[in-house]
Amino acid sequence: MRKSIFMLFMVVVGQFLSGQVSDQEKNALIDLYNTANGDTWTKSWDLKAPVSSWEGVKIENNKVVSINLMNNNLRGSLPNSIGDLSNLKVLNLALNRIGGDIPGGITKLEKLVVLRLGKNKITGVIPENIGNLEKLVVLDLFHNSLSGELPVSMGDIKKLKVVLLSHNELIGTIPLTFGKLKYLERLELADNNFSGIVPENLDKLTHLKMLVLAENNFRGDFPEDILNLPNLELVQLQNNKFGKHHFNNDAAKDRLALFDFDGNKIRDFDINKLNSEKDIRTAETRFEDGVN
Repeated sequence: MRKSIFMLFMVVVGQFLSGQVSDQEKNALIDLYNTANGDTWTKSWDLKAPVSSWEGVKIENNKVVSINLMNNNLRGSLPNSIGDLSNLKVLNLALNRIGGDIPGGITKLEKLVVLRLGKNKITGVIPENIGNLEKLVVLDLFHNSLSGELPVSMGDIKKLKVVLLSHNELIGTIPLTFGKLKYLERLELADNNFSGIVPENLDKLTHLKMLVLAENNFRGDFPEDILNLPNLELVQLQNNKFGKHHFNNDAAKDRLALFDFDGNKIRDFDINKLNSEKDIRTAETRFEDGVN
């Protein structure tokens, strides 16, 4: 009996000293620290201190639920063991210098709501099974060096509201499965090497507010029914290979805050504000608590 009580006491003390997380989760965090050059971070971790005191790490019920190390001078790469943080809801590592591929372990984070890796130096492809992240609402891979095609499985992430993939080296077409993303509000694919036609079924995205396809190789006629979407505010199509016809939907164009088609711009609007540091912060708080 005394031995059992002692063992229980040691477990409780161990959890307290580690910041009340499992050894598996703590080891995954240490892997992140090591592979991302933690000793050079702007705000580093004291690995001898409890995990609960580590910068940007949020713990609930003895589980790591959020890591926010945005603009913290992370370098190196991401470890595959990040997938061991099975209760993670928010992973925000935007505005750093992380390189390497997106580890496959990220697709094991089935509770993830916000994934922000924008403005890093990440290479390789978007994992084919990224559709496993069924609760994902924000996907920010903006301004990296990603290549390859968009995984078809992205269309299975039914709760997606924000997809930021501009300024990469992505190729191929927009998968038809994107027409199933009925909650999508922002689709930004500018400055890549996409080609083919824009799927007509994007006119089913009734929550869409921003559609940014500029600086690609899209061709054919742009589906004008998309311009009739009730919440659409901004459309950028310039510098593609769309058919050189005149858009006839003047009422829809007049309703938009910005419509840009090869220089035929309506109103002034600074697109760079959409991907600012402030925007990264607000999107995290906006969606983190609103999705089950």
